[in-house]
Amino acid sequence: MQAAIELDRDAFRAHSTNFSKTIHLHRSVARLTGKELRRLTHIAKNEDFGLLGGPPCQGFSVIGRRDASDPRNRLLVHFFRMVAEARPLFFLAENVPGILAKNNDSVREAALGLVESRYSITGPLTLAANTYGAPTSRERIFYIGVDADRMDILDPSLFQPPKRAEKVLVGDALAGLPIRINPKHYIDGWRKVRVARSGPFADRLWGHVPPGVGEAAALDRLRMKHEASGNLGTVHSRKVARRYTAVGPGEIDTISKSRRLVESGFCPTLRAGTGPDRGRFQAVRPLHPTQDRVITPREAARLQGFPDWFQFSHTRWHSFRMIGNSVSPIVAERLLSVIRRVIEEEVA
Repeated sequence: MQAAIELDRDAFRAHSTNFSKTIHLHRSVARLTGKELRRLTHIAKNEDFGLLGGPPCQGFSVIGRRDASDPRNRLLVHFFRMVAEARPLFFLAENVPGILAKNNDSVREAALGLVESRYSITGPLTLAANTYGAPTSRERIFYIGVDADRMDILDPSLFQPPKRAEKVLVGDALAGLPIRINPKHYIDGWRKVRVARSGPFADRLWGHVPPGVGEAAALDRLRMKHEASGNLGTVHSRKVARRYTAVGPGEIDTISKSRRLVESGFCPTLRAGTGPDRGRFQAVRPLHPTQDRVITPREAARLQGFPDWFQFSHTRWHSFRMIGNSVSPIVAERLLSVIRRVIEEEVA
């Protein structure tokens, strides 16, 4: 990864920790031109590159207010403006299914209209993470475009799930993580973990680390001591814990709205909550399949498809925001590997 742009300070720090060799720009894309992007990220004039973006989705989400006038919606337009100005070889844009709603037609059309004359666009593609081998049923919308003068259009069938994609369930993902979490005893979140299954998902929990990626201290701690961060518990009152006891598999607590995860099923979409500009509201977190508590950040990370060495924040709130706002790494790897293969085949 050549460079990353992020305005949220905590997400910026976390990404810098995991990708220390990457150029990081702490600024809004709304105040960045394509020319500046190339200059600040050291991309040469004739150098091919890809531009990836996941503009804020809260204004589009069917779970939220679905406010078409939400100013964050304009960041979708700014992303495509960046594509038009920087002229990458390809781009990939991700958002929530609500982006396709009728009341979002104007902002979506304005964004795509900036690049339609130059780019061949594949999408919208509606992809569910569990069909690619992730333990979550999370659905997201993707637009993938290639410069029509430099590449052929990408057939949508290329991005369909593998025919024999691994089926990873909640129980598979959580296997090997500590079950009993005392939030008062483990305030730093580092606990012993293990890989208790086999297969592509399990292999990536500790392995498949790209060169130059990952925090050295976290990687060493995982390999030498078998410890991972993020095992942060939430303090529940006795009353709340008793109430959670009555919530069966797949059922929802009537007060907190937390759903009990089912070991033999997929995790529903994990939510991010709101940032400081929106009141810092905590997202509703699922209940552990067998324990009367909400899941930890590390459990959420596994359910989203992150490896155990990946570092988030030292707080639960920031960690859940990052995980809830993310694309499953399993889906991202699949999509980008397809694009890379096509580019390499065309060059050959």
